[in-house]
Parts: sequence; C-alpha cells; structure tokens
Amino acid sequence: MAYKVFIDGKEGTTGLKIFERFAKRNDIEILTIDDEKRKDPVEKAKMINASDFTFLCLPDAAAIESAELCTNPNTKIIDASTAHRTNPAWAYGFPELDKSFREKIQTSNRIAVPGCYASGSIAILYPLVKSGIMPKDYPVVIHAVSGYSGAGKKAIAQYEAEGRDPGLDSPRLYALTQSHKHLPEIKIISGLDFEPIFNPYVCDYFQGMTVTVGLHARLLGKKVTAHDVWEMFAAHYANTNFVKVAGFMGEGTLPEQFIPANTLAGTNNMEIFVYGNDDRIMITTRFDNLGKGASGAAVQCMNIAMGIDETTSL
Repeated sequence: MAYKVFIDGKEGTTGLKIFERFAKRNDIEILTIDDEKRKDPVEKAKMINASDFTFLCLPDAAAIESAELCTNPNTKIIDASTAHRTNPAWAYGFPELDKSFREKIQTSNRIAVPGCYASGSIAILYPLVKSGIMPKDYPVVIHAVSGYSGAGKKAIAQYEAEGRDPGLDSPRLYALTQSHKHLPEIKIISGLDFEPIFNPYVCDYFQGMTVTVGLHARLLGKKVTAHDVWEMFAAHYANTNFVKVAGFMGEGTLPEQFIPANTLAGTNNMEIFVYGNDDRIMITTRFDNLGKGASGAAVQCMNIAMGIDETTSL
C-alpha cells in the first residue's frame, strides 16, 4: 500500500526539497493539483482530505487556512511554517529532544516542524534546562550563521543575480528588533522564562548553518566544567540517528580549530560541539538549514508517524 501525500506549497524551497526526498520511494503516491488551482480552497481541500499526509510549506496565514480545510480525521498534517509550533495541541517535530516528543509525533495527527534557527538553539537549550545546568531565567544570547537558501525565493534570486549589491558579499546581521519569528518557540520548547537575545547572520553561501550559545559558568544552576557539559550532551543524545555530539573540543570531528557551517549540507544530520574553558563554555550546533532545519525534519517526522525506519529517504 502506498501512502497518499499532498505537498501544499510544493513550489517553495522546503516543498521542493521534500518532493526531492520522495523521488526514490515506492511507498509514496504524490497527489498533485493543477497550477492554476493551487490556491483554490475547494481544490486544496479535496487534496488534503484525500491524503494520508499533507505537508504545509506555506506562509503562516496560508498554513492556518489550509489546516482548517482538513476534515478527514485520518489525515495527518505536517506543518513547516511557524504557525503551530507553540500550539500544545500540535506535536513539536524534534524527536531527539526527549522520549515524550517522539511519542507525540508517533500518535498525533498534527505535527509542527521546528524552524531552522530554532532547531539549532533548542538542541542546545532544552538539555541544559532539563539537566538543571541552565537556570530557566538564564540571560541566553544566541549567535547564528546561515546560508542564504533559508531566506526565501526573493533573497535567493538577489544573491544569485549578476551585478548584485556588493553588500551581499559579506555576512549580514539581521533581525535587529529582537522580534525574530523563531523566538517564541525557542523560549517555550526550551523551558526558558524569557526570550533570548538572538543575533542571526545570513551569508554568501547557499546552505548550512551554525548556532552558538555561550555559558558563563558562574551564572549556572550547578557547578560544572566544560567537560561536564560535554558529558551531559553526549548522554542526552546517545543512540540517536541524526544528532551526534562530537568529541570534547571537537576531537575526532574538527581537523582544525574551525567550525565551518556548510559541511552537513544535503543531509539530515546535526552535530553538537562543546568547547571553550571552565569559565566560559561554548556550545555550537551545525546542520543543514534545508535538512534537519526544514525538509529533512519534516520527512523524518512523517516516517516516525508511519511507524517505519525514521532514516528512510534521509
């Protein structure tokens, strides 16, 4: 039996990547809609309710509208937008965080896929808070670097245009008002009392991302060394398929003392690095903003909900 899958928003970057990941699967039947009707709510409702799984790769308002079109109690909705990530009725699609996250993905008909920056941030912050190392009121500061593919079609066209603005040649800091759309889910899913300071940069390469959180040991909830923090992360993510903790100070993973952001492009993998010293402890996640940060995570959640090997087509 082939599962019927509808991708609402197949023309966008995330939708296209999900479609590509299904290319060699024989257990999936893709339901298609005529281009001229792809925004027609009647036609979309037909596709959604005829599907076993519908992926929403849409702006937030459109994702909410599409989710409301679903009347089939057996259709599972997997939303890649920001719209439902803090809604407790929806499963949060990061199964490696905790057994409870995986179980909810397995049983829920509504799954919200994490944002790219949120994935990298929460992978760091959730274990720190859960372990008691980080107090819930810790003044978190997040620094992040991403390739331009995560900025959408318009930005991709600007970066790839001939005679482009010279300002695109260098890393560009944005989200200057501290109101980035990923901040609510970072705070809520991580268990923080306050939203972090968030400094993201978009850079002149296509895909890949690093997210970094620094810790002042004197402000932590427990007296720990950098190695203690590394051991906590190694235990937390032991035996997971896609999230791996590198050796302490990057041993075994980093040939030099640099962490390039694009080396996991095209994969659904995430690496976590713990480094620094016992006064100032640094944690960095590295992953593909279009993989574990978007389409890969969405397909992984579908596989879990199907009850098959989560690594299928990943």
